[in-house]
Amino acid sequence: MRDIGKNVTGVQGDVSKLADLDRLYAAVKQQQGRIDVLFANAGGGSSRPSAAISEEHFDKAFRVNVKGLLFTVQKALPLFQDGGSIILNASIAGSKGMEAFSVYSAAKAAVRSFARGWTVDLKHRKIRVNAISPGPIETPGFNNLGLT
Repeated sequence: MRDIGKNVTGVQGDVSKLADLDRLYAAVKQQQGRIDVLFANAGGGSSRPSAAISEEHFDKAFRVNVKGLLFTVQKALPLFQDGGSIILNASIAGSKGMEAFSVYSAAKAAVRSFARGWTVDLKHRKIRVNAISPGPIETPGFNNLGLT
C-alpha cells in the first residue's frame, strides 16, 4: 500500500461476487461514510472466433463486464451523494466490430446501455453517469493477445 500513498485502504475482491462488493462498501461506509465519484473499471475478455464460443467463455466475459459492473454501481447507490458522478469504462469494442471479440464487444455495448439507462434512472438525484470508450492500450496483457 505504501506505493500508492497514505490514507489508502485496499479491499481485495472480485466484482462478480456480491459478497465481495458488500465487504467493499461496508469498508467504505465505515471509513468514509459516503461516495462522491465511482469509476467502474473492471473488465476483461479474450478472443474467440464465433464458432468457438463456449458457454464458459460467454459466462466469464459477462460475469465481470456486465454483472460485476451492474452490482458495483447498484450496491454503491445507498452511499452515493446526490450530485455525484459515475464513470463506466466501456470500450471502443462496444461499438466497433473486432474479429474474434464478439462476446467482449457485446458485454462492452451493455456498459454503454447501462450508462444511458442509469442517466435517466438517477437524474432525480442529480447523479451524472458517463461511459468512456477507450481504444487499445499497449500493455503486457494486450500485447499477449497478439493483435499488435
